[in-house]
Amino acid sequence: MRRRKDHAEGPRDADANIGRGARILRAGGVIAYPNESVYGLGCLPGNEAAVERVLRLKGRDRSLGLILIAGEWEQFDGWAAEVSTAPDLAELRESKGITWVVPASSDTPEWITGGRDTVAVRRSLHPLAAALSLTLDSPLISTSCNPHGRPPARNEAQARSYFEAEVDWVMPGECGPLKGPSEIRDAATGAVLRPA
Repeated sequence: MRRRKDHAEGPRDADANIGRGARILRAGGVIAYPNESVYGLGCLPGNEAAVERVLRLKGRDRSLGLILIAGEWEQFDGWAAEVSTAPDLAELRESKGITWVVPASSDTPEWITGGRDTVAVRRSLHPLAAALSLTLDSPLISTSCNPHGRPPARNEAQARSYFEAEVDWVMPGECGPLKGPSEIRDAATGAVLRPA
């Protein structure tokens, strides 16, 4: 007996998979999805129960905070405060693939910030991750797809081996060309907090 495929086939795979991922996330689900360098675990950031599920899967402490990714900078409105003190505001708004630590909006919940007054945000370079965010008109939680102490999943098979039974879906796709985690910069100073 052939194993049933759990994703779309044919020329519209990406659109069908983005649609499926969006439906699951809108319903409060958690998915694994390809990102710039590794698979990510994600959910909608306003859903505390889904965020708690991501943290449990990873064995990640809530106080560490989480990164938000989006297809466009404007999707961080309501999560990040206006960053008028950035040394190069144009670079901040137009950059992709760099995670910026920016002032958090007063409405951003502590399950995202880890109790800090800042939030980490990144415009995604990955076409599927960016399209998923744009379809939902919302940022996504982005944390590497791996249990604490294990290497991040770099492909769909590895993501499935870690979490297939625990997440609502593992989105098919290829990770982007980056070899390691994104560079993290402080938006207020431009200082590199974590090199790429």
